[in-house]
Amino acid sequence: MILKIINSLLILVAVFMGIKQGTAMLTGKPEMAALFGKWGFDKTGLMINGAITIIAAVLIVFPKTFVWGNFLMAAGILLIICFQLQDKDFKGAMIEIPFLLLNLLIIYLQYPLKQ
Repeated sequence: MILKIINSLLILVAVFMGIKQGTAMLTGKPEMAALFGKWGFDKTGLMINGAITIIAAVLIVFPKTFVWGNFLMAAGILLIICFQLQDKDFKGAMIEIPFLLLNLLIIYLQYPLKQ
């Protein structure tokens, strides 16, 4: 029971962060544009990435799309980690690892409201 409550809170955190970051990308916030711009993302690419991040966050909420949403979110985080490692930005990559592990932990703990 306590594990389900903890997992539910972790899911809420992941969904909130996904929507927050996705919105920042979708609206083209300057810091997001600068970060992704150095990796060759133009405004359209950033908007598409933001939309996918928001969709992934929403998919996590529903039991039938729970794994797909977490998978998409983890893939997006892994993409960022790979770009940062390519730039030799190890600190930036290390900062992203807990967020990647969060999605993997949520998948491992499974959907909390499933019977």
